Amino acid sequence: MKTTFTQDSLGPITSSLHSANQRFLKLYPGMTHDRQPVHTVYGGAQIFSSDTAKKMSGVAVRNLKEYAPNAKSLMKALGEEKADIELWSKIYFRVIKKLEDEAVEDFRIDYEDGYGTRPDAEEDGHAESGALEVAKGIAQGSLPPFIGIRIKPFSEECYARSIRTLDIFLSTLLSQTSGKLPLKFVVTLPKVTHQEQCAALVQLFEVLEKQYKLPIGTLKFEFMVETTQSILNAEGSSPLRSFVEAGKGRCTGAHFGTYDYTAGCGITAHYQTMINPVCDFAKHVMQVSLMGTPVLLSDGATNVMPVGPHRALEGKPLSLDQIQENQAVVHRAWKLSYDHIRHSLATGFYQGWDLHPAQLPVRYAATYAFFLETLNSASDRLKGFVEKAAKATLLGDVFDDAATGQGLLNFFLRALSCGAITSEEALKTGLSIEEIQSRSFMKILERRR
Repeated sequence: MKTTFTQDSLGPITSSLHSANQRFLKLYPGMTHDRQPVHTVYGGAQIFSSDTAKKMSGVAVRNLKEYAPNAKSLMKALGEEKADIELWSKIYFRVIKKLEDEAVEDFRIDYEDGYGTRPDAEEDGHAESGALEVAKGIAQGSLPPFIGIRIKPFSEECYARSIRTLDIFLSTLLSQTSGKLPLKFVVTLPKVTHQEQCAALVQLFEVLEKQYKLPIGTLKFEFMVETTQSILNAEGSSPLRSFVEAGKGRCTGAHFGTYDYTAGCGITAHYQTMINPVCDFAKHVMQVSLMGTPVLLSDGATNVMPVGPHRALEGKPLSLDQIQENQAVVHRAWKLSYDHIRHSLATGFYQGWDLHPAQLPVRYAATYAFFLETLNSASDRLKGFVEKAAKATLLGDVFDDAATGQGLLNFFLRALSCGAITSEEALKTGLSIEEIQSRSFMKILERRR
């Protein structure tokens, strides 16, 4: 067989190519296969307790049963009257089960916007009490699967207060638990504007890890994209990668802050919504900057709460008009939140924020509908693709190639982890549960070959 290239002529070329490939893989090691929660619930530190998640579960279930006692009423509230009633009956009962079993997947004890500016002595006290409640929750097994705290930003005005809260909280918690943290504990750093703020947080972590004899890298953080400067800096480039690199492997997520960002763009309050085009632009910059890395992305929250204006007093029940007005208000807020969540999911943001337990039914209804509506087609595509061992396939009028495989597998991993689908439904892919839980499409193919 005739060839032209010799080992001597190829050597410098392939050596240079190999080095460049290695540099690229270091910059883009690939997405994490770890579980990603579908939401983060933010709650003020002043009201957090070890059983907050359990209390929120109770409120969410009562809210759903009061304002949507069956699947048909939920469909109507969310504008899905013409949808498949059988599908939505499945969604409804799975939402109830999720709210009863694990209503809160991720919780952030908030010392920032959800907490406000308070006297130093008061915030000191809440930093300590929050840590004690987390320690109690660890002992009781009552914490959500993911939990953390949001401190104030590291701006010139706030960094001293922020560092003190971080110090008191973690020092108290680690002292109480003999150095034990909740399994998926994270610190949220808001309003990041330059990489030195992330670098400073890492340095603080290093001091704490040394003091409490924690393995290097134990403490993790996520940052919030809430300013225009975190999308484009003074040089006209995106600084997001520099934020991650300053984290030295500790950065797990980037969360979009809808309302601070839109305000920073000069948008008036009425138009500060999750579906404003400026938000889509910012979130797309987040995607193109951080995809191919282990950093998980999260959207923001709907700030219209599904809470009726009328509350019954002891011995004085609500009138029919008041009941109807409450329902109308709740349903409008639900529909708004539902549309926002579906928009996030359709644009590749699988996590968002919730601010009130009455929002949780809609979080799961929207998420479950997203996965269940396309379950059959996704199952057929993944099954056909695996059976043909990663050759390009045409199933119906959809052409799949190897790049699609991991995306299809991720669909089922996300759906399973949040309770949208059952293990039995996942088996329709032709994969075993063990293969799905390997979380790697390439490993599945290698094993089958």
